[in-house]
Amino acid sequence: MSSVTADPLASAIVKLDPASARIKRFSALTTMTLPLIGTAAAAWFLWTGTYTTTDLVLFVVMYFVHMGGITIGFHRYLSHKAFKTSPVFEGIMMITGSMGAQGPLMFWVTTHRRHHRFSDREGDPHSPNLHGWSIKARLRGLWYAHMPWMLSDETSKWSVFAPDVLRDRRLMWYSRTYPAWVLTGLLIPAVVGFAVEQTPMSLLTGLVFGGFARIFVANQAAWCVGSICHAIGSRPFDNKDRSANNWPVAAFTFGEGLQNNHHAFPGSYRHGVTWWEPDLSGWLLFGLGKAGVVWDLREPDKATIERKRAMKQAA
Repeated sequence: MSSVTADPLASAIVKLDPASARIKRFSALTTMTLPLIGTAAAAWFLWTGTYTTTDLVLFVVMYFVHMGGITIGFHRYLSHKAFKTSPVFEGIMMITGSMGAQGPLMFWVTTHRRHHRFSDREGDPHSPNLHGWSIKARLRGLWYAHMPWMLSDETSKWSVFAPDVLRDRRLMWYSRTYPAWVLTGLLIPAVVGFAVEQTPMSLLTGLVFGGFARIFVANQAAWCVGSICHAIGSRPFDNKDRSANNWPVAAFTFGEGLQNNHHAFPGSYRHGVTWWEPDLSGWLLFGLGKAGVVWDLREPDKATIERKRAMKQAA
């Protein structure tokens, strides 16, 4: 009997009916291709000099909004309950996370919790380590874990992987209104660009840089967490999987690339277990905690960290 069939949650991984599978594939392909086209347009504008400083500022600001909403909101708050906050700040996180165009929050949470349950085993929705160990198989696994996994006809049952979210009417409202928030994340930079520069072209370039190109770059970085960070990097903790700390990915994803640390302590609000590891979201949450915006920040104590580190060294 395989490890996944022996797991009681295996039955919560089900096949979609053909119509639902087509909708899922269409949504995923749209999320992949439209930002790519927008990024090509951004590259053309850069090459021809058809852009302004406002466009570059919009890209950077919207990247921070996007990545913060995903890493702090969808991931550390919603998926792992690493801290508590008010309904107002919760709403800000759910809206900005939805602007990231990585799927409705229920899809995000159930997929991520399933990933932790079956990390790098059969049942993991996006492991690069289930395709063989030859160079060709490894490359195929990395590619699959980066993007094509989203085209799968599998789904994770909400009632099993996220019953707590399913019971929360407020959170379910944010999940149902996901398309409106993605559209809002595209319209904001377009409107701001036009308001600042006051030219018809600024409306387009604001949309391209702060909208589509931002989504493409931020999501490519985020998807590296599931692909590269389960293949390449350091492993200070023995998590019985292939999760790894990859600092370049961590820098672009505000700490998410510290996957080995995260899989060792999934409920911690910090992914960096030392002060020098790049974990911008953890640093921001520390500051928000001091300001009283968030509270009950969960993290392991030093003794727990050292004990788990020693287990790896003794193995």
